Amino acid sequence: MTDLSAFSLAGKTVMVTGANTGIGQGIALSIGCAGGRVIGVGRSSMDETAALFAEMGAAFTALEADLGSTSAAQAMFDTAWDQHGPIDGLVNNAGIIKRVDAVDFTEADWDAVMDLNLKTMFFLCQSLGKRALAAGRSARVVNIASMLSFQGGIRVASYTASKSGVLGITRLLANEWAAQGINVNAIAPGYIETNNTEALRADPNRSASILGRIPAGRWGVPSDIGDAAVFLLSRASNYMHGAVIPVDGGWLAR
Repeated sequence: MTDLSAFSLAGKTVMVTGANTGIGQGIALSIGCAGGRVIGVGRSSMDETAALFAEMGAAFTALEADLGSTSAAQAMFDTAWDQHGPIDGLVNNAGIIKRVDAVDFTEADWDAVMDLNLKTMFFLCQSLGKRALAAGRSARVVNIASMLSFQGGIRVASYTASKSGVLGITRLLANEWAAQGINVNAIAPGYIETNNTEALRADPNRSASILGRIPAGRWGVPSDIGDAAVFLLSRASNYMHGAVIPVDGGWLAR
């Protein structure tokens, strides 16, 4: 019996995509607070995240990769595993959104979102699965879904499609890997204060409408998602497979 808390990530290495800002940064910091080592991945500078880790004395490694390219993402994962040791957890957080009326939506807007949000997400999961299964290691995957995994949304056709797919793939992988020691689950964030929701928060009418439906009466913050991710990455969630946890201030209950 270990003396560590069931929520401790001490000794664990977790890869977080899109760890430079917003939800990804919040998840990374929560993992660091729980004692985990984070490998942050993205195209943008992660200097701010690295500085925050240095302040709290936690381990952070930044890797640059074009996650819009499946082959580049897979090569990055294999290099990370070889150079930094086995990866115990993967958080697929990186994503983009395009807001355009359905009648004006372009194929380029569709492909850009689907490639990053869904295709790369799946193939990074596959990369972890291959390595963990071959090594006989347990592992954890946390995919970041959305309220639009359950709802249609407005003017975000490819985002809605991608996040519905994230939930489906989470369940499929859980079915395939649960008995082999790999937990695959998802978090569905509600309305969180990030770059992706900046346009909504800047629109007084839209923001008031959103807040009016959230029982908690506030927008979420990245640490709200980060702490839920720690739960799913820790042994506290050992018997959870294919689950999706809404962290939404009660939005779906309304």
